[in-house]
Formats: sequence, structure tokens, C-alpha cells
Amino acid sequence: MYRTQKTYITAGTRMPELIKENPRILLLLEHLEVDFVVGDSTVSQLCSANSIPVELFLVFGNLYNGFFPDRKEIRSIKDIRLIIRFLKSNHHYYINDKYPEIIGYIRELQDLTKNEGVRLIKKFFQEYFNEVLEHLDYEDKTAFPYFIELIESRKTAPKTNFSVNDYQEHHTDVETKLGDLKNLLLKHIHITNELSTRRKLFFALMELEFDLKMHSLIEETILLPLIAEIEKSRMNEQ
Repeated sequence: MYRTQKTYITAGTRMPELIKENPRILLLLEHLEVDFVVGDSTVSQLCSANSIPVELFLVFGNLYNGFFPDRKEIRSIKDIRLIIRFLKSNHHYYINDKYPEIIGYIRELQDLTKNEGVRLIKKFFQEYFNEVLEHLDYEDKTAFPYFIELIESRKTAPKTNFSVNDYQEHHTDVETKLGDLKNLLLKHIHITNELSTRRKLFFALMELEFDLKMHSLIEETILLPLIAEIEKSRMNEQ
């Protein structure tokens, strides 16, 4: 029998069991710059050894396991800089890891099959990833610098007129279009043989889709509410 419900993570949860149950926790550790050789440590011990607030790890880890944080859990998080550093690590992963991997599988299929449908997949993915790059560039050059300035400005408002509302209006659901690409592969593009490469491509798309979803959820359910609270307190102090 397969487990259908993942564990709700607590400070006492053992890291080896957590990783075995959900290997995607390894990616969470990578984004937090933590070595995945965890020994038999608990979440609390791992966080203490790596100077990570346990409250933040629990919220992130439980999101990876399918549990959404409540308002009290979100407000317990104080290190917004670490959230931004985590999200920037996501950006590096998409640009330097997943994009080369996926486009490599597509080119391999194109070379092996000469299938016209693969050319369509390549065009679709490149256009899609250009949208992703545009979104990541906006975060790196506009949103994240504002968030950092807001945190560091203490009692004074940042010089820019940018606000969290501006970011929410610009924020796009960048992972949704990957569903369309997966549908092309599953329902419409017939490729003879090369099952191994097609499977690797599909798995890579699923990994990218999952991490983009986590990226969006961390922004929408954790980072933006925390930033909005700071903005509100600044307005009340003026």
C-alpha cells in the first residue's frame, strides 16, 4: 500500500525519514544552502546547526508536504532576507539547472526523430521560458530590492513609489503553462520510440512545475503578507 498523505513536519521530525518520504525536501535543503547529509538529526537540530529559524523551515517544509500555513505560523517568521535568498536560489535553479536540462532533452528528441511536433514543443517551451525569465528579472531588479529596502529602512518609507500591490498586479502564474506543454506530450505529439528521452523530459517538466509552484506559494502565502504588514505599520507611523 502506498502512503497518500505526507507527514506534518514538527521540530522533532527526523530528517532522514522526512527525506525518504518526500525526496523533494532535498531541493528545499539545496535552496537553503544546507548539505543533505543530515545524519539522524531532527528538524530542530538541523536548523540550529545551519542558523535557520525553525519556524521558517517548518512553514516551508510543510508547504512542500502539502500543508498550508495559517496566519499565526506566517507571522512567526522574522527573517524575510532568508526568504528572499531562498527565492533567488530558485531563480538560479531554473536558469542554470532545469532550463538546460529540459531544452537538452528536447534537442535530443529533435535530433533522433526529426519529428515536426518536437519543433513545436521546442518553440512552445522557449517562448514560455522567456516569460519566466522576464518574471524573474522583474523580481530581481524591482521587487526584491524594494523588499530589502523596506526592511532596512526601519521607520522611514523607501524612496520608490513601488508597493506590494504593484507586485501582486504584476505577479503571474508562471507554472500554469507547463500543464499545456505536458498535454502536448501526452495527448497530441506522437513520437515513435525514444521512450527513455520522452520520460526524462516529462519528469524534468514535472520537477520544474513543482518548484515553480512552491516558489509562487512562498511568495503569495508568506512573503507578500509579511511585506504588506510592514508597509501597513510604516503608514501608521507616518
